[in-house]
Amino acid sequence: MDHYAALRANVSLLGTKLGETIRGQLGNAVLERVEQIRLLSKAGRKGEELQAEQLKQVLRSLTDDELLPVARAFAQFLNLANLAEQHYTISRIGQASIEKPEPLQELFSLLDSKQLNSAAVEQAAANLSIELVLTAHPTEVSRRTLIHKLTEIAGCLSELEQDLTTQQQQKVEVRLSELIAQAWHTNEIREQRPTPVDEAKSGFAVIETSLWFAVPDFLRELDTKLIDATGKGLALNAAPVKFSSWMGGDRDGNPFVTSKVTRQVLLLSRWKAADLFAQDIDLLSSELSMYQANDALRAVIGDVSEPYRLLLNKLRTGLLQTRDWLTEALKHDRLQRPQDLIWHNQQLLTPLLLCHQSLLDCNMAVIANGKLLDTIRRAYAFGLTLLKLDIRQDADRHAQVFSELTKYLGLGDYAAWDEAARQAFLLTELANRRPLFPTTWQPSAEVQEVLDTCATIAHHGSEALSTYVISMAGKPSDVLAVQLLLKEADVSFSMPVAPLFETLNDLQHAPDCMRKLLSIDWYRGYINGKQEVMIGYSDSAKDAGVFAAAWAQYSAQEALVAICQQAKVRLTLFHGRGGTIGRGGGPAHAAILSQPPGSLAGGLRVTEQGEMIRFKFGLPKLAERSLALYASAVLEGMLLPPPVPKQSWRDFMQQLADDSCEAYRAVVRHNKDFVPYFRAATPEQELGQLPLGSRPAKRNPTGGVESLRAIPWIFAWSQNRLMLPAWLGAGSALAKAVQQNKTALLDEMQQQWPFFATRMSMLEMVYVKADAEIAAYYDKILVGAELKHLGESLRQQLATDRELLLQLIHSETLMVKESWIRESIILRNTYIDPLHILQVELLHRVRHQPERVNPMISRALMVTIAGIAAGMRNSG
Repeated sequence: MDHYAALRANVSLLGTKLGETIRGQLGNAVLERVEQIRLLSKAGRKGEELQAEQLKQVLRSLTDDELLPVARAFAQFLNLANLAEQHYTISRIGQASIEKPEPLQELFSLLDSKQLNSAAVEQAAANLSIELVLTAHPTEVSRRTLIHKLTEIAGCLSELEQDLTTQQQQKVEVRLSELIAQAWHTNEIREQRPTPVDEAKSGFAVIETSLWFAVPDFLRELDTKLIDATGKGLALNAAPVKFSSWMGGDRDGNPFVTSKVTRQVLLLSRWKAADLFAQDIDLLSSELSMYQANDALRAVIGDVSEPYRLLLNKLRTGLLQTRDWLTEALKHDRLQRPQDLIWHNQQLLTPLLLCHQSLLDCNMAVIANGKLLDTIRRAYAFGLTLLKLDIRQDADRHAQVFSELTKYLGLGDYAAWDEAARQAFLLTELANRRPLFPTTWQPSAEVQEVLDTCATIAHHGSEALSTYVISMAGKPSDVLAVQLLLKEADVSFSMPVAPLFETLNDLQHAPDCMRKLLSIDWYRGYINGKQEVMIGYSDSAKDAGVFAAAWAQYSAQEALVAICQQAKVRLTLFHGRGGTIGRGGGPAHAAILSQPPGSLAGGLRVTEQGEMIRFKFGLPKLAERSLALYASAVLEGMLLPPPVPKQSWRDFMQQLADDSCEAYRAVVRHNKDFVPYFRAATPEQELGQLPLGSRPAKRNPTGGVESLRAIPWIFAWSQNRLMLPAWLGAGSALAKAVQQNKTALLDEMQQQWPFFATRMSMLEMVYVKADAEIAAYYDKILVGAELKHLGESLRQQLATDRELLLQLIHSETLMVKESWIRESIILRNTYIDPLHILQVELLHRVRHQPERVNPMISRALMVTIAGIAAGMRNSG
């Protein structure tokens, strides 16, 4: 039986509709050319060399006028194939063939089989705390307008699964044709870079169109499962999943995120929340027409015939007034907030809870626990700020504030002081009640911006803001400096301040830094038994390769858990994962269960990045399943923690980390040809021209690899399919271990240690996605003769590493256990291959015949970059 027939049928249906649209606009000749390319690509993938060669000739011979329509056809097709796949994972038919179709059901069956007592399960569920932090879409090229159309198309596919009459079916198919035509006639590439405010709006859009519906549905399912398993459901105020954002708050390396932008995003976030809750309350008011009420509700509303409706109408009026005031506040920089606005979550919750209790008291539980309960759940999960905003800034920017200040005060230069002197100064001032900043002091614009940001934090309060993240933090003074800045700005709530440990060196020194910090009496008193630490995945992998980075992340987490347990501090680890394996991405369930035991005790905080937000949360049913995957993995990690690794595993993992780091750096850092080869063999230089994210691609425009942001670094290698950062070094280290007769130990670790098993399965996925033939074609056309040797040796290394991995996992095929993921990669290859070949042709023209480059060619190049990113899925 072909498990994936339904998926292929939908892909085929969407492709046919796209074909009809192309024929309608550009005529038969263009459609025939597209179809010829598709068939040649399909044959080429099956190993027919003649057709593969013919495919390259056809694509190379396209005229300037043909390049863009052909590129667009294949890029649009990949968007539609992704959509068909997303729909398939939540469809009735697809449930049977995907991994973990019902995560919560699986979890509770597992807990049942392990005969865990219900009190432990109840306690774990009560402590469940997952915070998903939405971060900007650096490689998310799909504009919001296209995302809306894709969501509507998914709706049509769902309808087509029902038993429809011929007339109903025709109606849905006509709508499908209309939506695909709308998408085709919309420019898929932005004209300008998105601003940080645009990025924030894309986050709000995901909540409005998907998470708003998914959260109450997910909580209902979790509640039901808990009642079945333990006899006790979720508390009314339970919010096991909450949402935060970096969009509009992350100023590290992004000069466009200013205090004004942060204020605007905070107000927009409230505007959207007021609008959504007003719609909810409107519906409730129309439905809750009952007249029976308890004394508490009567005491508030009086003896009226429709008490619920009257109370809810008052709430709705308040929400609409708040929304109207916010509309004005967004136009003016400083508008005084009136006292009567609905501003605090309690103002929203009190009337809702009053209605709920009254309905329960009057024997109307079925009504109380219907739509009203959904709105109460949303009020706890999203609140009146929709999501909380993190602030992120580089440690050096805080040091700069105190450097300017100490010079002004005649105390010397803070920047030149050693760590002991910095700490002494900061702790003295933290304990001092008088203000530190003189009113006569005129700081530089950069320093003023840091101070203005702290003033914005003070003004907007704890309901709107989450964590202050310090990037490039390495010393206790980096954290104390932020505490002092917040104190001087009169921030009245204790905002969590999280150091971010990113590079290999940072991760290795993280335990020492936190030990010193927690030994400071003032600090321990201030944090009130809670500490958040952020672990960076992207920069560590770029710095040292995936094996060394993964082991450093694991070791740092393990040490931090022990240090905080000893200090009786509740530790929340914040994982800064990107979408790709090279940036710590990959299947969330496996990643969570491969963390050290005890690391989930303080909850899970994790970034959701780039286009992964859409792939996991873009449709309500998809979002519901993603939330269930997270919850089931965290509960399992809490109740059935992974084993503490044996000493023999640790020693061996350290050896693998050291060997792989050495092999990785030998190429990336110590080979003089590497940077020129990288720039020639990938579209790295051209990526900077793409209107992708709001921040610059480089921290330092003239530097080498180390100055590149992790995102374009990974993105460039996925474009030419060498996927280098996600595997380089790992295979060499494993080969060395095999030579030392350590195969038995490797087997033992794969079978018994989830951390190691996950590393190996990540490598499998990378090897399935990497494609040496495509990478060779980039080299053939784009790389100069003097650098070609490096590409050849890297591809040879890839082939050797791949063969070795197959031996070590005792399989003839990669990803046998995850056939669904393998199938989805294979399904898209037919449509990605032409885009690669086209991209090479366009890069060649852009680099070697700049005089021939016109806006059509530049746009076609952007379309190939966006199309390949869509096809590779977890690209940035």
